[in-house]
Amino acid sequence: MTESNATVLYEKRGAVALITFNRPQALNSFTRAMHHDLWAALDQAEANPDIRATVITGAGRGFCAGADLSDFDFTPGPNRVERADPGPIIDQAFNPSTRRLQSLRMPTIAAVNGVAAGAGASMVMACDMAIAAPGASFIQAFSKIGLIPDAGGSWLLVERLGLARAMALAMTGDKLSAQQAKDWGMIWDVAEDPLTSALALAERLAQMPTKALVATRALLQSATTRTLSEHLDAERDAQSALGRTHDYFEGVQAFLEKRPAQFKGE
Repeated sequence: MTESNATVLYEKRGAVALITFNRPQALNSFTRAMHHDLWAALDQAEANPDIRATVITGAGRGFCAGADLSDFDFTPGPNRVERADPGPIIDQAFNPSTRRLQSLRMPTIAAVNGVAAGAGASMVMACDMAIAAPGASFIQAFSKIGLIPDAGGSWLLVERLGLARAMALAMTGDKLSAQQAKDWGMIWDVAEDPLTSALALAERLAQMPTKALVATRALLQSATTRTLSEHLDAERDAQSALGRTHDYFEGVQAFLEKRPAQFKGE
């Protein structure tokens, strides 16, 4: 596959991997093949020890419009229900993509250049942080076609927004502006040039203690699944593990010596 027709582009920018959804003519809506190309790009980032942060964005005027419905077979005839069933593509493509983003060995930032609809909005929330253009928007488009938020959307919406806002957005399918998304806690920031801002933030994170950042992600993600007492034990165990890393010793030594720390992500 040449770069001109690749559905996902990969570029190394120093210690940052830039991954771009590249089906602009379809607002970067996801086909099965596009998921596989995304996984290959994430594999490439993870395999390179120099890469310590990842930015994900979309080509053209949209970030991602969710699933490409042309991947579903609605042709009248025998087994139409089975052929049009969204369950298999969720199980085999969207869910693995969300799980990959949530378990990546480095921080991820979504640079939301335009509309993020359906599973596209879920993918934004699956990243650790998101910066959106002022004109970007987030749409829970599922109720308009008789479905529910997927790719983690029904979980992530409640986590980010609370039940009342999550319920109204999911049921109505109303558009949420970038500024409102920031005000409500769905995304981190709004910037005129979200890609430049996301790359700058990624470069900053890439100089930080990567294992500590990823351990922080894991603890925050799982916080609501434990009691406080259980979570105190989880914090203790994570802290003890990090206490064996290069970056812990370097960070403390740099603090004592009043100099900038030189973290290696190790």
